[in-house]
Amino acid sequence: MGKTFQTISLLAYLKFTRGLCGPHLVVAPKSVVPNWVREVKKWCPGLRVLKFHGDKEERVRLKQEELFSAQYDVIVTTYEMVSKEKASLQKMSFRFIIVDEAHRLKNEASLLSNVLRGMHSTHRLLITGTPLQNNLHELWALL
Repeated sequence: MGKTFQTISLLAYLKFTRGLCGPHLVVAPKSVVPNWVREVKKWCPGLRVLKFHGDKEERVRLKQEELFSAQYDVIVTTYEMVSKEKASLQKMSFRFIIVDEAHRLKNEASLLSNVLRGMHSTHRLLITGTPLQNNLHELWALL
């Protein structure tokens, strides 16, 4: 099983077995955002998913009409959108913040690392298929 499928399974278990709803935030590279949305719809159509991405006009529309409406369980967005829309996203509380390709956060001083640390969540899930070097500092930066 892949990391995306396992993560979707966890979110489905939380909602349908434990009664623990989101919202959950998935932060991923732009190239895999469509895959995340497609996989959520395929494997767990009962989870409502919102793709939070687009030009400035589209993001304004999404924020006004959907972001704060609680009409979804999972928000999928990119690293870039988290940085650009940090003011809006930091107003929200998430059950899980899930960072795909988390090895990209190795630099604890990066803008993305700082923005993610400023966001509210009950849990964080860092997923990666890339092994870390034998370096405690690298692991600490992710945590």
